[in-house]
Amino acid sequence: MNLSYIETAIKLTLGLLSLTLVINIYGKGNLAPNSASDQVQNYVLGGIIGGVIYNPAITVLQFFIILLIWFMLVISLKWLKTNNNTIKKYLDGEAVTLIKNGVLDVEACRKAGFSGHDISFKLRSQGVYTISRVKRADLEQNGQLIIVLYGEESPKYPLITDGVIRIPTLESLDKDEAWLLEKLKEQGYEEVGNIFLAEYDKGNINVITY
Repeated sequence: MNLSYIETAIKLTLGLLSLTLVINIYGKGNLAPNSASDQVQNYVLGGIIGGVIYNPAITVLQFFIILLIWFMLVISLKWLKTNNNTIKKYLDGEAVTLIKNGVLDVEACRKAGFSGHDISFKLRSQGVYTISRVKRADLEQNGQLIIVLYGEESPKYPLITDGVIRIPTLESLDKDEAWLLEKLKEQGYEEVGNIFLAEYDKGNINVITY
């Protein structure tokens, strides 16, 4: 079967439209993926378009159905990640603590695929030249290393995200969950699940609810 340039153009147009639609509905996260699942979605779409667009055996209708299935899977995945923290944690993973209280966790570094040179380079790129200065260093899902130094008054992580208390942030402040709940109660917030985002800034807790 000969390759039809008109059919190829239609397939390419459908692929571009589907990507634009998902970005507008799903959010701009696909432009700069923050997690493995975001990156995989981009890879899958690229594989679908690249593998199908020049294949004359797959009709435009079949290609449209494939894109529709992909679209529904992406939207369903987004909904599950937004509404279920367990699924979000399973799909996207969590930040890995590599340095805590000036001590490097070698085993955590090896599991994350980091060598001594990698850690040293990432620290130097942020102006840190000795591990003993680091109170906490976490490797994010997107590969960025977030560093908290001794003496920094405010943490670089929120206290609460999407109704879930971030225990590592409390530990970096030498606080516990009971302290946070008491502070929230003083501000009139009884249910943590109703809090979209809570940040600690120079002794104050800034809360944003749903």
